[in-house]
Amino acid sequence: MLNEQRVKLMTKLSSYEAGDGKKNMSVGTYFRGDYIGKEVIKSIVFGTVAFCIMFAMYVVYGFESLMQDIYKMDLLDFGKSIAVLYLKFIAAYAVITYIVYAIRYKHSRRALRIYYNNLRRLLAMYKAEYPDIEEQEEIPVEKKTERKRESVKKKNTGAGAASRRK
Repeated sequence: MLNEQRVKLMTKLSSYEAGDGKKNMSVGTYFRGDYIGKEVIKSIVFGTVAFCIMFAMYVVYGFESLMQDIYKMDLLDFGKSIAVLYLKFIAAYAVITYIVYAIRYKHSRRALRIYYNNLRRLLAMYKAEYPDIEEQEEIPVEKKTERKRESVKKKNTGAGAASRRK
């Protein structure tokens, strides 16, 4: 027998997974600092590329006046002013990126929390209808790493270990 609430919830979960869920689940795999740091570093790299392109456009646009004044100007001051301008641009760009991605991370985590709560509600609906359903036991991380270490030890101590060491 079909449960209308359960079907609605499953449809809602499926549409989330097909839409924003993919993006939010990839964001959810990171810690907050790691995700924001990764995005800030990417923006600094792309901001540097953008600044170089803008500087090249500035040089090309004013090439004639630059060539006339190149012997009159202090190149060290010109270089310092460009470096200061670059640092201001990158600092502003990094701050804006930090704010934007902190907000995105917060929204993604909130949406994932709602998604997981809906999954729990769906499981509760199934348990109410079919009482003999058992939850799948989740293996703690420590046991997973212990099992992985044991399997690696078995591989390294087996008959093929001597041939791999050579």
